[in-house]
Amino acid sequence: MTTPKHVQQLDRVVIRFAGDSGDGMQLTGDRFTSETAQLGNDISTLPNFPAEIRAPAGTLPGVSSFQVAFADYDILTPGDAPNVLVAMNPAALKANLAELRKGATIIVNTDEFSKRNLQKVGYETNPLEDDSLAGYDVHQVGLTSMTVGALEGHPVSKKDAERAKNMFALGLLSWLYSRPYESTMTFLERKFAARPELVAANKAAFSAGWSFGETTEGFAVRYEVAPAHMRPGNYRNITGNTALALGLVAAGVRSKLPVFLGAYPITPASDILHELSKHKKLGVTTVQAEDEIAAIGVALGAAYGGALGVTTTSGPGVALKGETISLAVALELPLVIVDVQRAGPSTGLPTKTEQADLNMALFGRHGEAPVAIVAPQSPADCFYAALEACRIAITYRTPVILLSDGYVANGSEPWLLPEVSDLPDLQTTFAEGPNGEDGKFYPYLRDPQTLARPWAVPGVAGLEHRIGGLEKADKTGDISYDPANHDFMVRTRAARIEAIDVPDIEVEDPSETANVLVLGWGSTYGPIGAAARALRQRGLNVAQAHLRHLNPLPKNLGEVLKSYDKVVIPEMNLGQLAHVIRARYLIDVVAYNQVRGMPFTSSQLESMLEEVIKNA
Repeated sequence: MTTPKHVQQLDRVVIRFAGDSGDGMQLTGDRFTSETAQLGNDISTLPNFPAEIRAPAGTLPGVSSFQVAFADYDILTPGDAPNVLVAMNPAALKANLAELRKGATIIVNTDEFSKRNLQKVGYETNPLEDDSLAGYDVHQVGLTSMTVGALEGHPVSKKDAERAKNMFALGLLSWLYSRPYESTMTFLERKFAARPELVAANKAAFSAGWSFGETTEGFAVRYEVAPAHMRPGNYRNITGNTALALGLVAAGVRSKLPVFLGAYPITPASDILHELSKHKKLGVTTVQAEDEIAAIGVALGAAYGGALGVTTTSGPGVALKGETISLAVALELPLVIVDVQRAGPSTGLPTKTEQADLNMALFGRHGEAPVAIVAPQSPADCFYAALEACRIAITYRTPVILLSDGYVANGSEPWLLPEVSDLPDLQTTFAEGPNGEDGKFYPYLRDPQTLARPWAVPGVAGLEHRIGGLEKADKTGDISYDPANHDFMVRTRAARIEAIDVPDIEVEDPSETANVLVLGWGSTYGPIGAAARALRQRGLNVAQAHLRHLNPLPKNLGEVLKSYDKVVIPEMNLGQLAHVIRARYLIDVVAYNQVRGMPFTSSQLESMLEEVIKNA
């Protein structure tokens, strides 16, 4: 007879699944997140991958983890420190132990704590047998052996049975935190549809983990986290890359333009290509080109032909695309370049996050070649940032760089599905005939408000004009070597970017008495917001503002900055936005920088800001 377990209510939990790359930690974390989303909790996730394609098993560089925070209120980050660590081997324990607070729960797969595996990561003694884990709530579970035992009689190999241990762990954690399991069962049926024996085995492993939690005396308490109070509507859990891809699809629908993606696979941007390739019925064409240069070349060619041209990449790829971006500036055609930033330079840490491409986005081209720059602040916001990038590109006939990063691209959160009718109308008009008073067509005769030139689709009689990288004459578009004309065209292209209509920056300052402003951009939004919230709860006043548009900057930004005694700019780089703000507004900002391949924690920023506030 099963003894009923005590149920304890919690308002927030942070869980980290950690193991080898082959242990299925990303899948496990993703499934737990999906189960949690069904209950209506607010969610934030942080997947963390090894930088090598196949790091040696059982080593510290080979540890893969997935962290999920869920709560009954709105949360802004995936948490600074896990409440629960699921460690599939000694490497996972050692790699993550330093980030746990005393009293945290550790669930350890004891089957992997062999002498050989301990030596691989430098353990001289078994931490499960000495006193090194005395300050934690440790649960020693033979995840591998119990899974193999549960699958006796199933027609699967011992290797396949052992690989199902992640489903045993998922079942145990799903029981422990009262998560629904029906969607996971459906997922397993779909994932292994071609191999019914694996469907049955993984289902059995999940059920065994659930039953173990329910029957063992090792877990005397079960936990519940109530749904969060959120705006009414239909939600789905979404990653930043998926949201960005759907934003591009929505932009095509709202502009009535075919979407054309030219891409070369690169971490962490490849998922955008994968998602867009699913939407051919919505007018999306995807081409996996042979290299980065070809990818942007075909995208720019599509833009010339009247499509919404898009190319996706990460830092090294943007460097290769630089010449064609300059060509797009000269041609004055709409083009969206998505840069999902990662830690560099060169190959760097390809699976880790950074914000170090801002300088390249602003200045990384030959000649005077300014482009618009937009940065999303969260996974769900990637959808709206993509719409905004497309709006600017189409309206102002300019390349737009969309600066995402690995943190928001791979992270996930609930997304309130919008009504299509509420999305911006992006319809544009193509040139149809002569636009000059003399009855001729002038390809560089500009709109007086946007300074955009006509978008003339090739093949239309009467719209013949020159294209190419050579400088063009104002209005006529003829090749021109005239110094005065070149000066005029360079300044006009720059003025077109400055003419882009972007909203004023908004400041969050509940007390209206703060004298310190925290200015962020991109994925620092969550950690900054969480830190500011914690400081205000402690009675310390701080204001915060976040930039979506990095070029042009909001017109009221200078006035806002000068109204505070101190301006702090946290960035995952060595101060790139800080340099821009200092140069443009002559304000001696406080730069707070980190290049560790990981996002800021809110406690980091809270401690730093507290010092700034006290000294302001």
